[in-house]
Amino acid sequence: MTTIALCQIPVSPDPATNLKRAREALARAEGADLAIFPEATLTRYGRRVTELAEPLDGPFVSGLSEAARTHGLAVIAGVFEPGEGPAGSKVHNTAVAIGADGAIKAAYRKIHLFDSFGSKESDMVAPGAEPTVVELAGLRVGLVTCYDIRFPELTRALVDKGADLFAMIAAWGSGPLKEDHWVTLVRARALENTMWTAAVGQAPNPEESKDGFGVGRSMLVDPLGVVRADLGTGPGVQLVRLDTEWTATARAMLPCLDHRVLKGQPTVK
Repeated sequence: MTTIALCQIPVSPDPATNLKRAREALARAEGADLAIFPEATLTRYGRRVTELAEPLDGPFVSGLSEAARTHGLAVIAGVFEPGEGPAGSKVHNTAVAIGADGAIKAAYRKIHLFDSFGSKESDMVAPGAEPTVVELAGLRVGLVTCYDIRFPELTRALVDKGADLFAMIAAWGSGPLKEDHWVTLVRARALENTMWTAAVGQAPNPEESKDGFGVGRSMLVDPLGVVRADLGTGPGVQLVRLDTEWTATARAMLPCLDHRVLKGQPTVK
């Protein structure tokens, strides 16, 4: 059994405020092996992400690393890294994975950018290219960020890399049917891959921003698509338990990964 803390926090535009909230959430996650925070935990989306982005050895990730080491648990959180060009150029939307020893184990740069529903993430963010699986808390964790969830080929690539848990982090936009999309897609990615899926989104935060990002609904979904926990919309930290033996049981009942016909086939053009 692995215990995961779903850390559904409201995110401020101010990184120092968010680091304080993350530390408080980790203190509440006592007994967890892995704590998962939302996408963009460093700062809310907006034009200032290019000036507020920090390298992975900057104060925000260093603060998370210190807290991870203090509490003896692994951490996944969304940050923005400066781009490789001059100051003010595009940033990377990064999911950083930190071990219980405080060391950075992986950094996944979001591949699919949210140029939909009137948003244009690519104006500020440069895409990554490499699907990433990292060993944390005794699990091989496949990292997925927000809009990535709409592309099932990414989660299949993570399966092929040996993932036994998807960690999906998001700052999901609100709007007509958007919350339904989130719940449906999280369950679909879990079910079609017979994979435990921990999905964590920002809590709504209308007091500090009117941008509409953050619908909550962080959840743990089992390999047969059953929602084992759902935090609703309010801020919260909930500990959930994941049993990897259930994955084998589910895949014996539903061996769809073994039945794939097009695995490894080139894309039809």
